[in-house]
Amino acid sequence: MAEAFTAGVRPGGLTDDTQIRMLLCYLVKVAGPVKRETMQGALLQEQLVNYFEFADALAEVEKQQLVTVDEDGRYTITRRGTTVADTLAYDLPRTVRESAIRAVMQIRSWRHRAASNRAVVQEKDGQFSVVCSIADMGSDVFRMELAMPDKLTAEMIKNNFIAHGSDIFPKLLNALTQPGSEDDRSPGRADVSKPFPLCSP
Repeated sequence: MAEAFTAGVRPGGLTDDTQIRMLLCYLVKVAGPVKRETMQGALLQEQLVNYFEFADALAEVEKQQLVTVDEDGRYTITRRGTTVADTLAYDLPRTVRESAIRAVMQIRSWRHRAASNRAVVQEKDGQFSVVCSIADMGSDVFRMELAMPDKLTAEMIKNNFIAHGSDIFPKLLNALTQPGSEDDRSPGRADVSKPFPLCSP
């Protein structure tokens, strides 16, 4: 079995491409129908797999007809995929099974957070950026675009914002609304909070 890339994978994560495909089958069976970005976010947040190996493995299980994908981008397990997924509990090490369970819990939590914390990776002329936003009552209350050096970093930032955006927003808002110090004031701008000195006649 070919060894997967290990960048971004914590100790105990999956480093074998066959095991990654089996894990994906298990996730789709247990948590499906599920979208690609939901699985990707959960697995990368848990540091179970490398991003590039995740993408390759997902394409492979679809090619092998272990999963199907509908017009909305949701993956569903097939009968063949169910057979593969069922071997997970018996043929793989305990640490892998535990990783799969954690990933399922991540997916369920991810769906809830992703409903309000949204992030999209954009590419233009080889330059990457991440557009982050937080929705409330049907409209955005926060929106920010961050320039990124490469796709891998952009995907990491996207996933972390979905996971932690609700914590980041109040901290950023608090920092921006704190009273400024003397050093923060722009040069040449009068401080109207202090009285002007009176000139002697």
